[in-house]
Amino acid sequence: PKTMTTRFFPAYPWDKSSLKSMPVDLQQFKKLDAYALKVNVKNSVEELVKALLKQARTDLEKVRAIWMWICHHIEYDVVGYHNKSQLSSKPRDVLQMGKSICEGYAELFEHMCSLAGIQCKKLSGHAKGHGYKTGQTFTGDSDHAWNAVYLEGRWHLLDSTWGSGSVDDSFTKFTYRYNEFYFLTHPALFINNHFPDNSNWQLLKPTLTLKEFENNMLHNSNFYTLGLLAAHPETPIIQTVNGKASISVDCRPSTLFMFKLKGTDEHGLMTLKKHGMKLDIYPQKTGSHKLEIFAKPSKAEASDDVYKCVVEYVVECESVDKAMRFPKALHQPVGPSWFSERQGFLRPSHREPVLHTNDGRCSLTFTLGKDISVLTSLHTDGSSLAENMGRRHVLQIHRGNQVELKVHLPHAGNFVLKIYSKKKSDPGNYDYIFNYLIRCLNTEVKWPAFPQSYSKWLQDYEILEPLSGRLPANRNVQFKLKMPGVAKVLVQAENTHPLTQNRGCWEGTCNTSGCREVFVMVHENANHSFYSHVLKYEVETQ
Repeated sequence: PKTMTTRFFPAYPWDKSSLKSMPVDLQQFKKLDAYALKVNVKNSVEELVKALLKQARTDLEKVRAIWMWICHHIEYDVVGYHNKSQLSSKPRDVLQMGKSICEGYAELFEHMCSLAGIQCKKLSGHAKGHGYKTGQTFTGDSDHAWNAVYLEGRWHLLDSTWGSGSVDDSFTKFTYRYNEFYFLTHPALFINNHFPDNSNWQLLKPTLTLKEFENNMLHNSNFYTLGLLAAHPETPIIQTVNGKASISVDCRPSTLFMFKLKGTDEHGLMTLKKHGMKLDIYPQKTGSHKLEIFAKPSKAEASDDVYKCVVEYVVECESVDKAMRFPKALHQPVGPSWFSERQGFLRPSHREPVLHTNDGRCSLTFTLGKDISVLTSLHTDGSSLAENMGRRHVLQIHRGNQVELKVHLPHAGNFVLKIYSKKKSDPGNYDYIFNYLIRCLNTEVKWPAFPQSYSKWLQDYEILEPLSGRLPANRNVQFKLKMPGVAKVLVQAENTHPLTQNRGCWEGTCNTSGCREVFVMVHENANHSFYSHVLKYEVETQ
């Protein structure tokens, strides 16, 4: 077309500037959009256009009114699609029926624009739409139609079929779901899933070949409307290397992600980054697996509060890394992130999602935000850690606004450390915040649980010794506890052993013979006549 020699051709790939091919202020369309939706003229296309143009002054407003009306009043004809011979795409018939396939949408759009005095073309080509399989090739005739409109001295692209809604997987039901993305889409984004028969109509310099179109990643409209910027790798089919594949997404801050590999998120490690996410996948079966990545904004309005699929890969796995089979309890994402920071867990000592320990012990520290109470538990597959024992393999030590979490593993293997919190001032339950994966290969490891603590054991108390919750039988055991502000501390075994205060610590020994349990008790102040239990140790049987 002669007008194609305009000075403006965006380059591919997308420059991340705008989702549209011209500046569009959606707020300014609010009144016009509402008006166009209410227009209810079905007797002729001429009358319909006349009614729509009553509120439209500029060419852009005229195109907008036509676009809004079509997207909300013409539904996709799933029955006609399967029986095209009976189908008319003539604008008059499409209007009368109120439904059509892409051909009819595009012809109605073109005809309404010409009645409004606007240059518009119907374009045809291949689209990565319904039924598209990742990595497939396109042969034969074109399978989709859309439009180009001439506004403000150049051509722009739009697809009213895809703007109107979507068809379900079985292709039997159409649902109206307006999609702003396909109105005047930036050509470098439109090429993502529309390949015109005539490559001039890509409106790009340089143009893409069909092969490049086939090999390019399909990002659906959610990818861009959620403000995502790029996904790596940029090819839709990934081969694992030694049983592992890595994916990352770049985005604007504060986006939450999740993934599904063959419908589950068990076989990966996903970490949230300030500007995106990183995912390592370890399929536990060979073959081809579908990998879907989902995203949502973290400050979502209620309407937005669902994860939407933003990108799909096929992961081809030749060998399985069995060592990377993760515990069922592992929750994505793994490791600390801007999200755990926002919940008050600042300056983590370990920024990575996985902790390796050779002796079965590790220690993590955080600076806590104001008024935060922490709860932790350790999990692994199998029955070695019952619910209450999972809590007793992690010890919290508070010093000022710092918390240290000491972990002693009961045996070698893969463990999940889960961290929960609540505001101290809230009476309610603890909320899950984040978790780590802890790995230990040393089969000699066999740490007992920490002693059991009771509600009177306060946050600023600290056990220096004994840390093991299991004491040897018939022995003198040395006790050393930091318990500021209490009047007296006793250790009760077969007999009662008072501890004495020495440089801020309560110290003393206790003999474990003749008893199965040892309790630490406190007198909270001198006027109290009763003691409170704060810790309980078990004594090994002989």
